Amino acid sequence: MKFPFSAAFLIALSLNGPARAQAPAGKKSIPTLTRTGQGMVNGVYNPSTGIISFKGIPFAQPPVGDLRWKDPQPPRPWKGTLQADQFGPRAMQSNLFGDMVFRSNGMSEDCLYLNVWTPTLKPGKKLPVLVYFYGGGFVAGDGSEGRYDGESLARFGMVTLTVNYRLGIFGFFSYPGLSRESPHQSSGNYGLMDQNAALRWVQQNIAAFGGDPARITIAGESAGSISVSAQMASPLSRNLISGAIGESGAMIAPTLPAIPLKEAEQKGVTFARRFHVNSLDSLRALPATQLLADASQGGAFQTTAVVDGYFLPEPVIDIFKEGKQAHVPLLVGWNSAEIPYMALIQGQITPANYAARLKNIFPQQADEALKLYPGSSQQEIIQSATALASDRFIAYSTWKWAQLQHQTGQMPVYVYHYSHPRPAKAGEANQQQEQGPGSMPPPLKGASHSSEIEYALGNLGYNKVYAWTAEDFKVSRTIEGYFANFILRGNPNGQGLPVWNPLGKGGLDEFMDIDVDSHAVREPHRDRYLFLDRIYNP
Repeated sequence: MKFPFSAAFLIALSLNGPARAQAPAGKKSIPTLTRTGQGMVNGVYNPSTGIISFKGIPFAQPPVGDLRWKDPQPPRPWKGTLQADQFGPRAMQSNLFGDMVFRSNGMSEDCLYLNVWTPTLKPGKKLPVLVYFYGGGFVAGDGSEGRYDGESLARFGMVTLTVNYRLGIFGFFSYPGLSRESPHQSSGNYGLMDQNAALRWVQQNIAAFGGDPARITIAGESAGSISVSAQMASPLSRNLISGAIGESGAMIAPTLPAIPLKEAEQKGVTFARRFHVNSLDSLRALPATQLLADASQGGAFQTTAVVDGYFLPEPVIDIFKEGKQAHVPLLVGWNSAEIPYMALIQGQITPANYAARLKNIFPQQADEALKLYPGSSQQEIIQSATALASDRFIAYSTWKWAQLQHQTGQMPVYVYHYSHPRPAKAGEANQQQEQGPGSMPPPLKGASHSSEIEYALGNLGYNKVYAWTAEDFKVSRTIEGYFANFILRGNPNGQGLPVWNPLGKGGLDEFMDIDVDSHAVREPHRDRYLFLDRIYNP
């Protein structure tokens, strides 16, 4: 049975899970004014939820002009009161992903703003804090996207934030001249340092929003999850956080590992030569729109983090191996069908074609790969090719991150496997009802990349594309409940939720399979990940 969104949402609020804050009864006026280190800010109170939101607060100076490709600088004080009622501009980016729906105030190189949702402005409350980093491959995304909205989680009794950071060539450009002028003799990683600057701002200011600077959990999906692994590893950030959540992604090969500084600098030189720009001053003088257009040309610029000796003194994987990362609880996982089989095999779906593709990918290990990812029929090939494409893309690196944190992090690690597929799109659902069963193609088997975000953050209502059902809201209650419990207490377990054990309890490695019927399972594909481990990180 399907419920309209409003009815399903009311049902969701009535069922077991972490208690949500209710809007205060009988109060005509709720304070929305608070003082940060830079000045007064005025937010917006939502009487239907009891949450106060603050949008577009600057946490650093605009990285423009001479501040392009420099560390984020502390924000300047302002006079009067900042009306924090609209999102700031999003970072410079091309229109790459159709599922990104922005509420931001345009696009600009001046983009370092954050957003806060809180149930109280009383400093003495010391509520736990969530800081969320958006995904988008480090080339797209924004904290204003509805799927990242912090209001739903804030109702569980926490302060939630989304933060912007520089993207693409604006956030990850290395160049010899930049390294020479830098006080730490390195360049690149500006986007990651923006995230660090936001964390430092939170440390200094979150008490004014009812938050506890000693209880900050960082989270993110895809590039945001990769960012979480990097912030845990960085000596600049690892002491600023008390917990971490990663949704699909870690800065571990083959998923966007950081490259050596000299290599990154040479890529910067090659870029400048391609466009006949021969000085740092000339590069900084380029209009932002032109720089974005140049970097967006095929093969012109590849966005990647840098082992710069400052933010990242070593590769992330080595820092975790050595136990030098943040020793905090970690909740981490990936989706069952991150990317489809077409990313691995094109053309005819035949055993011969599939075997040839594996031989091309794994010249020395093709036979072993075929045993782990078998392909004797079309159906088996589709299943195995989806699994292998997803593992190589992002699942393996996330698994490796979890294993390393379990081995050296000295704190619990909770691993999930998200299996719930999105429903049919709203128009397709109506069309299928009109035409009868069998007239539409079957829905995707498994959960695709990024499809868990709206569920985990309680934001199905912001996505009007899909015909959400009662089952979808049940899944959302489950995973959002786990996330909320983890942020509140460092442990995802709570009333009305299936028991989720951390890795290693009783000598077992269990994952929580999150679906309509969520349940714990023994780690199902360790043999696949050990195989990829020998190839990518021997």
